Amino acid sequence: MLIENIKSPADIKKMNPADLMALAAEIRNALLDKISKCGGHLSPNLGFVEATIALHYVFDSPKDKIVYDVSHQSYTHKILTGRAEAFINPDKYWSVTGYTEPCESEHDHFMVGHTSTSVSLALGLATARDIKGETGNVIAVIGDGSLSGGEAFEGLDNAGEYATNFIVVVNDNEMSIAENHGGLYASLAELRATQGKSENNYFKTLGFDYLYVERGNDIDSLIAAFKLVKDSTKPVVVHIHTLKGKGYSFAENAKEGFHWAAPFDIPTGVINWGNGESYGSILGDYLMKKIKADPKVVVIHSAVPAGIGFFADRRKEAGKQFIDVGIAEEHAVALASGLAKGGAKPVYSTHGTFIQRTYDQLSQDLCANNNPATLLITMSGADGMNDTTHLCIFDIPMMSNIPNLVYLCPTCVEEAIAMMDYAIDQTEHPMAIRIPNGVTHRNVEFDKDYSKLNTYKVDKCGNKVALIGLGSYYGLAEEAAAELAKSGIDATVINPRFATGIDRETLTGLCADHQVVVTLENGVIDGGFGEKIARFYGASDMKVLVKGLKKEFYDKVPYDKLMERNRLTPKQIAEDVNAALCSK
Repeated sequence: MLIENIKSPADIKKMNPADLMALAAEIRNALLDKISKCGGHLSPNLGFVEATIALHYVFDSPKDKIVYDVSHQSYTHKILTGRAEAFINPDKYWSVTGYTEPCESEHDHFMVGHTSTSVSLALGLATARDIKGETGNVIAVIGDGSLSGGEAFEGLDNAGEYATNFIVVVNDNEMSIAENHGGLYASLAELRATQGKSENNYFKTLGFDYLYVERGNDIDSLIAAFKLVKDSTKPVVVHIHTLKGKGYSFAENAKEGFHWAAPFDIPTGVINWGNGESYGSILGDYLMKKIKADPKVVVIHSAVPAGIGFFADRRKEAGKQFIDVGIAEEHAVALASGLAKGGAKPVYSTHGTFIQRTYDQLSQDLCANNNPATLLITMSGADGMNDTTHLCIFDIPMMSNIPNLVYLCPTCVEEAIAMMDYAIDQTEHPMAIRIPNGVTHRNVEFDKDYSKLNTYKVDKCGNKVALIGLGSYYGLAEEAAAELAKSGIDATVINPRFATGIDRETLTGLCADHQVVVTLENGVIDGGFGEKIARFYGASDMKVLVKGLKKEFYDKVPYDKLMERNRLTPKQIAEDVNAALCSK
């Protein structure tokens, strides 16, 4: 096999065209084999095999620096830069990350996992090169879907006025994760239809030279194009038309479903998504009912609509009451604020890792104006995604400290629905709801009205120790209480519901017969929920144990290990409580 002999990009420079085509086929098979067993970004990588080979054939990495947007298409790059074993040896499958990672290789220049950043990052490298009087090419690889992000426009707009070597490879597969949305894509369609000759050229308008490659999965065509722009002295865009999912018919025909796939069966294309309930389907059913019942309800998402169960048929059924803004989370929040001001009932949903991109819009556009939009934060907590680039553990400190925003944390499906019902119809505040990651049901009558802010629910009255379990960690509070019962402690269990404030009355009441209060939150504790309660008790004799995650960029740490490391197992919590009682 050719792939086994690839130790660096230098090895492919010796290959003839037939060998390069054979290598592409081997790489595609390796990607299918690995991703079918481990899961991963399938369609983007299958569509970019030939382009990666051509890039490394023409350019001289790492002197010539290639920056991959999002890294969804970087697997072939890893294979060609000394990491092939991680894709052909099952024992090494987990030895590399799914994204570019400088710790792995000198050919990776940034840890990247969020979208629309490559142009800005690469332009920084090019500018530093020029300042230092060095030479070499700098290439940003960006997909057409990523162009919808504001940072991509900002980078392109800035780069267009530089008189220097700067190459942008636009991988146009006519898709984001789902279909593309935005006026930009009419320009790209015209360029494809005219073989790059249309005067309606977005890139030329911004100051770039421009080269179009229709056969974006043909190695010879790509090599010829890249040779033309190598060592250019002006910014240039190479616009290549590729096929997402190329070489695997199921991925070609279901590009959205195979963008990221769980383990699947290669012969049948059946993906093993598991048989349990998911909040994606629950939210999809719920929001669709809301849309049908109320023409003012508008559901907004930013390019990952499957996360809330809005697949193509549901998007079509929702019509104008569903808006996919593309990869533009900042715009989505401001849009929701405008909709709310105009009398609509906007519901914007995104993953916890992506809401980080919207801080200014949350603070200024939404909350300073106190417009009653509803935000659903999904995949939240340490049991959500666990790559460094996709951690969902920073949203509580970020969002709970913005004035006017009410951040609700339900413990289960039934409470989440009650909170959404209230949030969507109320007109007093912007409200966010932290959707738990794991599906839990509770046979409890939940409040329908959350207008009395920061009021906690004492679900079990005890003494000596109070466990306050926020949202998805309410169940952990119950488990810790059961563990404490083994040592004769009848602990109080509280569902705080609100992450954005404290219930002074309830907390003051605990002082009468409690010595230790334990807060549990599924996120980093610095600046979070528990610290608010610790601050409240600061001048008192109450001992407060703030339990959550230490502030770190964790990377693929198994959830059970993460719990142990942060002393979040029921047994560890009980041990720490008993130690605290003994110290008083």
